[in-house]
Amino acid sequence: MGEIKTKILLDEARIQARVKELAEQIDQDYADCDDLIMVGVLKGAFIFLSDLSRLVAIRRSVDFISVSSYTGSVSGNVRMLMDIRRNIEGKHVLLVEDIADTGRTLVYLKHLFETRSPASVRTAALVRKLDRMEHEVHIDYLGFDIPDVWVVGYGLDYDEQLRTLPYIAEIEPPTQ
Repeated sequence: MGEIKTKILLDEARIQARVKELAEQIDQDYADCDDLIMVGVLKGAFIFLSDLSRLVAIRRSVDFISVSSYTGSVSGNVRMLMDIRRNIEGKHVLLVEDIADTGRTLVYLKHLFETRSPASVRTAALVRKLDRMEHEVHIDYLGFDIPDVWVVGYGLDYDEQLRTLPYIAEIEPPTQ
């Protein structure tokens, strides 16, 4: 992979402050819930989910699901790679996603989870690209709206690289 130029879009302090605000809102909204199941969408949401779940004070558990909607850099149909391991019937579920760009993945997952008779299904996304949204999907806990640019860091990657940056940066992928 050639050199990738990055420009910080959201710095670490701004991200951490917003994640803390989201955790406080989740605590308020689920104050009467005896066990919230936070489901991270792998791989991208793992850092966001980790930070968010540690800041949430209510009783919660964590699980993971893996889906694929990209082949290379082209968005396509969503397909299940790995399902959660818990029965969610009658439980409150929070789907935690790194990025909502087309909305396809969140629509798919919300529908899938609603067929499993949970008490509720809500969504959280660290970032959303409004200009790319193809499907109407309500995001209950949104970190930031960002422009339609390629971003990396804080779980987001380019070709499996730059995912662990503590900030979110805009990149210009190298030409092949």
